[in-house]
Amino acid sequence: MFMAQPFLKWAGGKRQLMKEIETRLPKNLESYNTYVEPFIGGGAVLFHLLEKYDFENVHISDLNPELILCYEMLKLDAKSVIKNLDKLIEAYPEEIEDRKEVYYKIRTDWNEDVGNINSLSKSNKIKRVSQMIFLNRTCFNGLFRVNRKGEFNVPIGNYKKPSFPKAENLLAVQKALENVNIHLSSFENCEFWVDKSTFIYFDPPYRPLSDTSHFVSYSKGEFDDENQKQLAHTFRSLDKKNVKVLLSNSDPKNTVADDEFFDELYSGFNIQRVSANRAINSNPDRRGNITELLISNYY
Repeated sequence: MFMAQPFLKWAGGKRQLMKEIETRLPKNLESYNTYVEPFIGGGAVLFHLLEKYDFENVHISDLNPELILCYEMLKLDAKSVIKNLDKLIEAYPEEIEDRKEVYYKIRTDWNEDVGNINSLSKSNKIKRVSQMIFLNRTCFNGLFRVNRKGEFNVPIGNYKKPSFPKAENLLAVQKALENVNIHLSSFENCEFWVDKSTFIYFDPPYRPLSDTSHFVSYSKGEFDDENQKQLAHTFRSLDKKNVKVLLSNSDPKNTVADDEFFDELYSGFNIQRVSANRAINSNPDRRGNITELLISNYY
């Protein structure tokens, strides 16, 4: 059986950290009733856990309506998404100069319905999701970025052979999502979905390591230090409810050795630094091994 894999390239994707995350999961996770992932992103951790564990309740959420629409439509009708995506792929020219016209036409078409997705018909929602997957796999660096109007503004990437998700993977995603509750929601609402046997994984937009590393604009709003503090408050609230929580974030000590932001914010919890490879960076010279944080309320 084909194991579901992330169908979008997503800044901060966790496939490269999966081994580190796997070794830090709660003991006896197979006995837990509920799994919650409030910042779903590309879904690498979700799909990995659903392959191994049979949770009674699963909740995923995000504030990015376009991302949530992708999950909803793939859960509802992956075959139609595949059909629409195949048409886009077949019509994509071989020559890069010819591709530009097609790429920017699709991007313009996608941008026309920004803010109106709730009023779209099912067929147009499926078309939109297919376009988003296509743009994600053909744009520069696979980076999802929008302007203040919510319009996708990433230029075309210079790929000779863009890599598109296979049909069997999208069908596996649909199967994996079969019993998953999908929410367009802020992370604070996760407290409504927990019980006494819950594991939550938080993978928020990372705190930038520098003024230029802005990979926080996945939705129109940014996730600033105040949001990070609100998340830490939620983390502590869940801890008081005996919910097991694991959180990942950037390590500011990569660039500022005495930056204690997260060490102070999560004082009293289990803070571990693990090696990671930066997957998306606008400066190729800055890609490479850095440390990231994995913080839990258990050992």
